[in-house]
Amino acid sequence: MSGVSGPEIGDVIARIPYATFLGVRAEQRGDELTLILPYKEMLIGNPMLPALHGGVVGAFMELAAIAQLSIATRGARLPKTIDITIDYMRSGKPKDTFARARVVRTGRRIANVHVEAWQGERAAPIAALHGNFLLTADEEPASGD
Repeated sequence: MSGVSGPEIGDVIARIPYATFLGVRAEQRGDELTLILPYKEMLIGNPMLPALHGGVVGAFMELAAIAQLSIATRGARLPKTIDITIDYMRSGKPKDTFARARVVRTGRRIANVHVEAWQGERAAPIAALHGNFLLTADEEPASGD
């Protein structure tokens, strides 16, 4: 490998306080990064079903996109969300949830990412996210430059 190294996935997750709060873990096998959201009772949004809170599922997928972009671009700074669209396909059950992101396109400043979240079978996603993210420069120019 070259002398250029990027952030480790554990470091990326640790830099996102909400990921730490949720207990998100990551597994990387080859070039595939899977984030894992362990089930906790506090994640339930509708206790009558019971179903995971949609905001937790959406935030989890956004974390997956940011983590994947951080690794793919080897950026020292985390990408910033410009906009996201989430499609909820079915209720998240009270069990572990998984997400995998795919960088669709990367430009000089903006990247487009697609994420799917699932439980049990990857072929049956519970939600999908499409998002655009601002890739921040590692160094900001000094004022007056």
